[in-house]
Amino acid sequence: MSALIYSIVQLLHTVINLYIWIVIIASLLSFVKPDPHHPIVQALYRLTDPVLSYIREKLPFVVLSGIDLSPVVVVLGLQLLDNFMIRSIVG
Repeated sequence: MSALIYSIVQLLHTVINLYIWIVIIASLLSFVKPDPHHPIVQALYRLTDPVLSYIREKLPFVVLSGIDLSPVVVVLGLQLLDNFMIRSIVG
């Protein structure tokens, strides 16, 4: 396998894992109710809200009795994408 393809796959793997952590942190922050005007909180929500709202719109059953499971769907989807990408490139 060429070094360029391997480097691109490693970069995508890192970006996917970073975004998974961003989704997890934003989800945990929703339980604490931090200051919505704080720049870090705004950045986290700006990064995650488009994806999470798309999942909520396309899959309305992910909100069960007021519990939003869209972060779980996003994390599982990203994990599947990451595993498929790594396995298809590596072997």
